[in-house]
Order: sequence, then structure tokens, then C-alpha cells
Amino acid sequence: MVAKRYQWAEGATLEDHSRRKHKILREYFYQYLIVRCQIPKQTKFRLAVIDGFAGGGRYKCGSAGSPIIFIEELKNAVNAVNLDRLAQGLGAIEIECLLLLNDESAEAIEALKANVAPLLADIKENCDKLHLQVEFLSAAFEAVYPTVQKYLAQGSYRSVIFNLDQCGHSHVAHATILDMMRSYPSAEIFYTFAVESLLAFLRKSEPQAYASQLGAVGVDESALLSLQGTMTDKSWLGVAERLVFQVYKNCAPFVSPFSINNPTGWRYWLIHFANSYRARQVYNNILHDNSSAQAHFGRSGLNMLAYDPSHEEGSLYLFADSDRAVAKGQLLEDIPRLVSESGDALIIGDFYSSIYNATPAHADDIHAAMIENPDIEVITENGGERRKPNTITTNDVIKIKKQRSFFPVFLDSRKAK
Repeated sequence: MVAKRYQWAEGATLEDHSRRKHKILREYFYQYLIVRCQIPKQTKFRLAVIDGFAGGGRYKCGSAGSPIIFIEELKNAVNAVNLDRLAQGLGAIEIECLLLLNDESAEAIEALKANVAPLLADIKENCDKLHLQVEFLSAAFEAVYPTVQKYLAQGSYRSVIFNLDQCGHSHVAHATILDMMRSYPSAEIFYTFAVESLLAFLRKSEPQAYASQLGAVGVDESALLSLQGTMTDKSWLGVAERLVFQVYKNCAPFVSPFSINNPTGWRYWLIHFANSYRARQVYNNILHDNSSAQAHFGRSGLNMLAYDPSHEEGSLYLFADSDRAVAKGQLLEDIPRLVSESGDALIIGDFYSSIYNATPAHADDIHAAMIENPDIEVITENGGERRKPNTITTNDVIKIKKQRSFFPVFLDSRKAK
């Protein structure tokens, strides 16, 4: 599939899958800033944002592209944070942000400069708690990445967000994604691609790896190719999602392999890479606030890809209320089973770290399943028992009750001999 580049000078058309993606990006970035500015004694937060395929900033219809979304939400967040801190009697916080905007098209960069200029002037005049440095670059992303690295090294940035909204698939190397996630402790990546391009790229460039990845998801190439023409079929989504996860699961501790949900079929993938379970937790919650924006096919509990396609065990999960009800039922079974596999107790923070790469569930549903479960209890640091889901903290302990309704499976030592 040949990627179609936007014509920014003539006015680029905003497609439906991009609109859905931008809404998720906007809401997540705002929430990300709110979460990162919560420490009472904090007076400054520093981050860098790299938009690798920035485009011209605004579409023909007037809607904001990702660079303007980042600028607008930086301003919105710093104002919201400081209003809340003022109400609490806390001192103000300042945000320092390096925003690197790159596009291979010089035409797009010129349009972008014109579109962001009014926003930057407004921030300089009216938002003294936001210090925003914007740099414009114009090259293919792989060619410009060494320059990006130099900027990040000069500023000693630890919190870095990459937005890689490419045409096709092959414009960002697998090794580059690995480098991003391993070089910066608090790195996150939003990575968009057309799945048809990924399949074509893998078949051509890594045929052996491609074949082994297909085997890992239990299908052969002919079966997968036969599904490409029916991308609105749930079986296509399940196979493709598992393949995508196999390809990218080694890039970061937390990888969300969900497709952008589109009536014309599951063609575009928006993957979120993170080094922290907290980032994945917030991302899952944002998806539930935007139900039907992304799609998952499989289980909805703690083992989202652990199903047998031949037995039709999976179901379509669109992060809506009906999906959450199904997830909660699975969580009531999955949570005590996971805890029992570790013994009989886990610190909540460790529990989160062990689950969030394999669940689409909302944090509220996970917490509710803990409190309502007859087989487990949540114990505070002082030894008390939690009664309400919204009071659970990372230092609490989730524990199997002495009187429980399920029976763990043990190896029979006599049969093992």
C-alpha cells in the first residue's frame, strides 16, 4: 500500500481515524501533565515533546493537528494545575517544555510556523508559568533523530514524549523505538501506522521473523492474507492485534496494541509505549472515556490476548459500559488467580506492574473487583481492611483470604515422581 502524503499548502483533509486519534492524544496529554504536577512541594516540571511527523498544524476544516494540540494542552494544563494549587494553598508550578516539530516536507513546516505563531505569542504574553521552546526541523525522521538526541542530551531531559504519526509503516526503525524507550527513563511513544504496510514490510524485509511471528499467533501466512480483504471481521482484528503485539512487545514494559476503531475496518494502529504502569493505567482510562475510539479483540480481564481463536473465545472490546461489565466478571476470576500464583499476597504497586501490559480494563473496574471479590482482601499499611475501591493505594497489600471459594491447582507430588 502506497502511503498518501498530506498536501498542507492546499489544505489537508482530516480523516475520521485521525480525528479519533487526536482526541485521545489531546485528552491523554492533558491528563499526563496533571498527573506529573501533583507533588505538593514541586515548583517545576520539565519535559520534551518530539512530533516526528508534525504536518502543517491545521487541517482544511480548521481542526488542530498534533503540534497545536500539544501547545494548547500545555497552556490548559498549567493554568488548571495552578488554579487547583491556589485553592489548596500551595505555591504555583512552572512547566518548562522543549517542543521539537519535524516534518520531511518543507512546505508543511512553513505552514506550521505560520499556524503556531499566534499561540506562541499568546503564551508569551499571558501565560508566565509556561516556558515553551519550539524548534522546527525538516528531514526524514530517521535522518533527524540524531539531532533530536543532541537536543535531549543538552537539556538532560528525562520525561520525553514522542508522537510518531507516520504514513505507512517503515519510516521509524524498530531499533529507534527501542533506543527511545531505553534512553529516557520516563519516555512514552504514540506510534501510528497502517497495518497493511507493516505486514508488507515484514514479509519483504524480515521473512523469517515474519513467519515465526505468525506461528506465535497460531496462523499461517495464507490465512492472514485471506483476511486482509475483510478487515471489518473481528477475526481479522484478533489475529492482527496479536501479531502487532508479538512484533513490538520487546520495545517497552507496557505496550498497548489496540487498533483505531473505524467503520471501514481496522486498518490503522495507534500504539502507546510506556516505561511506567501508571502511564498505561491513565491511557486505559482515557480510552474508556472515549469509547469506540479504539478496539481490542480477545479477553477483557488480566490476560487480554490469552484466548484460542479456534474456539471463538474472544470478543470485541470497544471500552464502552457494556464491555466494562464483561471485564469486571473476568476480573473477579483473574485477580485471585494471579495473586495465588505468587503465593497469597502482593503489594498493590507490584500487582499493577504485573497486570497492566495485559489488560484493557479501567482502573475503577480493577479496584471494584478487588473490593467485591469474596476470595481476596485489600489490607492497608496499618493492617486495616479497605472497604472502598477509590481508597486503594500502591502501598496496600492484596491478599488471598483464609476462607476462600476457589481451589488452586497444585502439582501432585506423587504423580510427579
